[in-house]
Amino acid sequence: MEHSIDALKDQLKEKGYKLTPQRKAILETILENPGHHLSTEEVYDIVRKRRSDIGLATVYRTLMLLSDLKVLSKINFEDGCVRYELCSCEEDHQHHHLICRKCGLIIEVEDLLDDLEKRIEAEYDFKITDHRLKFIGYCSACKKTL
Repeated sequence: MEHSIDALKDQLKEKGYKLTPQRKAILETILENPGHHLSTEEVYDIVRKRRSDIGLATVYRTLMLLSDLKVLSKINFEDGCVRYELCSCEEDHQHHHLICRKCGLIIEVEDLLDDLEKRIEAEYDFKITDHRLKFIGYCSACKKTL
């Protein structure tokens, strides 16, 4: 699905929700920061510059709702906070991530597990609906300082 406010508004409407000004500001923040994997607090800090009347609880509830509605993906990089990014509805699965232990750099990696997934489904008679993969290590800059 195209990632635009109009497309996201239609997606919410199909699920019985309205695009309130607060939800719009939050979605605009996510759209304007592609690939940044923003935490609730980071979204809040950015949105507050645009809408000083929005509260942290509103941002938190909205991100949870948008995650439940599969508009956003909730990601845990095991760094103490949950992060969000737009769901890619054309893909069967989300992409994967390389996470640097030292600087926190996050690199997105395309899904390379389709063949393995098909083999597992056939061998174990199991229907896989999703999978998540994280590689944790050191980026090229940080591994030079080890």
